[in-house]
Amino acid sequence: MFKSFVFLFAVLLLGEFRSEAQVTQRNILGNKYSIEAVKQALISQNQFKPYPKTPTEWKAAVPDSVMARTIRTGEELLNYKFEPISASISLDFVRSGDRERHSKISFAKRNALIDLVLAESMEDKGRFTEAILNGVWSMCEESFWGVPAHISGTGLPNVEDHIVDLFAAETGSVLALTDYFVGDKLDKINKLIRKRIYHETNQRIFIPMLKNPDRYGWMSKKNAVNNWNPWIMSNWMTATLLLEKDEARRAQSLYGAMLGLDLYLNGLGEDGGCDEGPSYWFAAGACVFDCLELLDGATQGKVNIYGEPLIQKMASYVYKTHIANDYFVNFADADPKLKPDGIMLYRFGKKINDAQLTQFGKWAVEKYPTAISNNGFHRMRKVQNLLTVKEIGSDKNTFEPVKDAWFGDIQVLTARAGNGIFMATHGGHNAESHNHNDVGDFLLYANGEPIIIDAGRGNYTARTFSSKRYELWFTQSQYHNLPIINGLGQLAGRSYEAKNIKPTVSDKEATLSMDIAPSYAKEAGIQTWNRTVKLNRIKNSVEINDDYVLAQKPTSLQQVFMTVNEVDTATPGKVSLKTPKGQSFTLQYDPKLWAVSTDFPSTDGMEYVSFKTKWDNLPVQRIILTHKTLPQKGKAGFVIVGN
Repeated sequence: MFKSFVFLFAVLLLGEFRSEAQVTQRNILGNKYSIEAVKQALISQNQFKPYPKTPTEWKAAVPDSVMARTIRTGEELLNYKFEPISASISLDFVRSGDRERHSKISFAKRNALIDLVLAESMEDKGRFTEAILNGVWSMCEESFWGVPAHISGTGLPNVEDHIVDLFAAETGSVLALTDYFVGDKLDKINKLIRKRIYHETNQRIFIPMLKNPDRYGWMSKKNAVNNWNPWIMSNWMTATLLLEKDEARRAQSLYGAMLGLDLYLNGLGEDGGCDEGPSYWFAAGACVFDCLELLDGATQGKVNIYGEPLIQKMASYVYKTHIANDYFVNFADADPKLKPDGIMLYRFGKKINDAQLTQFGKWAVEKYPTAISNNGFHRMRKVQNLLTVKEIGSDKNTFEPVKDAWFGDIQVLTARAGNGIFMATHGGHNAESHNHNDVGDFLLYANGEPIIIDAGRGNYTARTFSSKRYELWFTQSQYHNLPIINGLGQLAGRSYEAKNIKPTVSDKEATLSMDIAPSYAKEAGIQTWNRTVKLNRIKNSVEINDDYVLAQKPTSLQQVFMTVNEVDTATPGKVSLKTPKGQSFTLQYDPKLWAVSTDFPSTDGMEYVSFKTKWDNLPVQRIILTHKTLPQKGKAGFVIVGN
């Protein structure tokens, strides 16, 4: 999939992380609405007033505490320096692989600008306008609004060829919101400022998206697309609705974004599963909601697909993959911990009449009140969140965690037992979005603490999406809860997959059975490897059973279990696991068949820095069970149970 270092740039540029997924030509929006219907329904640009603009309007819409906090944030930024991005910093990515120096400057500028804009709009005293002017001009002067990782291997942008990536689209939205909230004040400073905003957004976003959207993989009509699509569509819609004065062109652009959003929905399976994981869902499914909310508001409800079953299922994914507190299921590149945007979840739940999602949103607001719209992106979502604070109220949430869920489209099973145990496992294939070679992996939590983990991803660098991706230990099956056969792990690619998938869910158990042999190279010599991952609700344990046949007697056979717990291997047949809060679990194995050892994956190098802190500063540890007798055919059973 990743053939060369140069191909990295094409992959990131095109957003082709899901090229092998099945596409169903639903075309929900395109089939339901014509361009003429959109033109007739669309509120004109000069009449479209989705957000408050004056202190009086803001005061009626948000609590005084929100206004005070927003203005204080603006005050802290009055002397913010909108730093230019040098050529040397832009070249970091191709020279060293580093993405962070550039991103820290670029992202911080956009966050500062929107905070200043909201402060000025709420206060209306002119204190912030000079800082806003400098922010706008600084961004307009940039040669490229995106990040160097998302352009071809030059490192520097080709100013004759404007590329639309995630952050170019985000910038267009930021400037459009700036124009909406304080455009009149910018006119008083100089009439050329707003003209510059439109000119740059038109050149960098509107023209490329209208002229040749098919150049981008994330607009593919044939292949499934990932979070890039709805993320960019939401910002394209925002910029179009707020900036474009030519009503025919405005409707054309909006309709183009609707058809673009269809492409993402076409790539979803029937269960609405997100193979990128919950942390990416907030830039995927949640961005679909951003788009639907914009369409609903700009057409006074005449363009509305909230009732579509696929939207309902896509939305429910996020609470069905919630473990406890800020832990979520984190297969592939998804992060294990995130503080969910509760107000957005609440709003989504209300729009689709999903009481569970609404209450999950209320739970998140109560649990993580400072996490609301604090991720730095999706600025239209941030504004809409502010306008919903009053609505939520102070009554206690009634959210109940989902007992079990099965996503057949991405082959993910989640389940709980009565004693606080949570298990997740999956089949799938090794060409999924942000793929790790992890077919047959599982994870186990107890009362909100990790016991057996998916280690997650490291820091994104040039290697992350290059031909060297699977040289990084966290992408390899050898560092997931999987067997290593003849010293070999799984391989990347669509043909490396699970077969004979069978979920079983009852009051007694939640089990996923699958043959994971096809996910390994032929050189591993596997004929069948039938794996069963079971949450035994009677015994409150997780059981891993492998039944295998090899082509010949193996030279080595190992089983891996990943953890961040304190590990004690002194007692044969038992690996003791102790959590920071004192919970104790035992991994049981047959000491006649298996020898045990442990190691700590490296945290040296820029790809691995996050592992120093990712798991609450606990080191990731690998438990390795090595078979002593090496039969050609056999069974391997392991039980993990609380003490």
